[in-house]
Amino acid sequence: MAGDFRTCPTTGLKVHLPAQTLIKVNAVTAIVFLLVGGILALLLLLTRWQAVHLLPPDFFYRFLTLHGIAMLVAWIVYFEVALLYFTSAVLLNARLATPRIGWLAYILMTVGASITTVAVLAGGSDVMFTSYVPLKASPFYYLGIVLFAVGTIIACILFFATLSLAKYEKTYEGSVPLVTYGAAVAAILAIGTLAHGAIFYIPTGLWAAGVIPMMDPEAYRLLFWGFGHTSQQINVAAMIACWYALAALTVGAVPLSEKFSRSAFVLYALFIAVASEHHLLWDPGISSAHKMWNTGYVIHLAVLASMMHAFSVPGCIEVALRKKGYTKGLFEWLKKGPWGDPAFASLVFSVAGFGFLGGITGIMYGTEQLNILGHNSLRVPGHFHATVVVGTSMAFMGITYYVLPLIFQRQVMFPTVAKLQPYFYGVGMWILSIAMMFVGSFGVPRRHWDITLADAPFKYSFGPTVDLGMAITAIGGILAVIGGAMFCVIAVATVLAGKKVNQ
Repeated sequence: MAGDFRTCPTTGLKVHLPAQTLIKVNAVTAIVFLLVGGILALLLLLTRWQAVHLLPPDFFYRFLTLHGIAMLVAWIVYFEVALLYFTSAVLLNARLATPRIGWLAYILMTVGASITTVAVLAGGSDVMFTSYVPLKASPFYYLGIVLFAVGTIIACILFFATLSLAKYEKTYEGSVPLVTYGAAVAAILAIGTLAHGAIFYIPTGLWAAGVIPMMDPEAYRLLFWGFGHTSQQINVAAMIACWYALAALTVGAVPLSEKFSRSAFVLYALFIAVASEHHLLWDPGISSAHKMWNTGYVIHLAVLASMMHAFSVPGCIEVALRKKGYTKGLFEWLKKGPWGDPAFASLVFSVAGFGFLGGITGIMYGTEQLNILGHNSLRVPGHFHATVVVGTSMAFMGITYYVLPLIFQRQVMFPTVAKLQPYFYGVGMWILSIAMMFVGSFGVPRRHWDITLADAPFKYSFGPTVDLGMAITAIGGILAVIGGAMFCVIAVATVLAGKKVNQ
């Protein structure tokens, strides 16, 4: 057994070598899909910018579908699986319970992602991320997603098996670390979420193949958002686990109250699934009383969890920096933070973007009156780009700067570029998200190829204000794409040619 481990000389952690390999392959695959999604994002931006209008309609909807799969599903989930293995095996000084099962999970995920990608690129599956019935994709589109979901469930089960093994072999004392606890909540949410996906994607695939005669659109939408919105909360739990890890790694911060933070994670597990109905506030088949109960009451218990973390994470960072002597005035501690550390900059952008841009607008669009005004406008993509891209993706990027030396045993390449990367990505995404929500308030549709409605019986233009807003959206997006490309280049170059460390 001793030969299956190495000890990191910097952290003192025992790293199980089979777990290390699985972390590597999942993280690398995640970055590959991030690169694919980023290229598609650039093409979509240059199409929504009416002055450029790059892609024809068919390719726009096709690439929009694949962009959602690559970014919201593949990039995020592969990275989360790597995070599960890291927070269980590595942080607990334990061995991965059954590495062969980890490889089975990876193979199923990769085969599924490949099948869905090919099905979209081949045409006939331009259904976008929601794939609402009666839109019909190729049966292989649904097959690929189901295989990917099954692989992810297996990875989550392996995570819990590793936690049990670590407890049995007494590789740690007391409770699991807060970061592992947050990852466990993410895994719990993942299993329930992916079960929702299987419940509706399997019959929808059979319907697309002609095996069953019909799919009920209303039932599909209800089940889809049990999958679609709850999957975002997997991201949130994993993202916040990364926040606590980054706070500790960058400034030596410790949670002000672990019980407080753990209680907030529990609120996600209990209440976020039933709060997902705010996507259905327009749906006539669900009663107003039912919608109000979910979106007017239950959702705020999940929001409370985010507010608790929003105080806890900056609070522990402030305490840690004040202990270093930065005590002048209210904000010297913030000014003196390690802003040249890309992990710290990513952490701050992630917390602020998720809290101010994503969190506040999410509460707004979860109310029936505002949802009716903005549901099918560009406000909604502006909101979820703030939560998923600024929030989750930047947290994952930040933690990567520490994973590269610890797991890949490579010194980060291009340190000057690395210092700038979070600012390109973060500022660009802030601009894009705010501009999207701004033009959405003028009624710009969220997924329409041509906002001037050139093919309609009448010619309609939103005017110069919206034209300028769409241009700013594209400019912000281009800055973010540059930042994303910088991250991919740094990560790939480090993995392939970075100087070896911790040997």
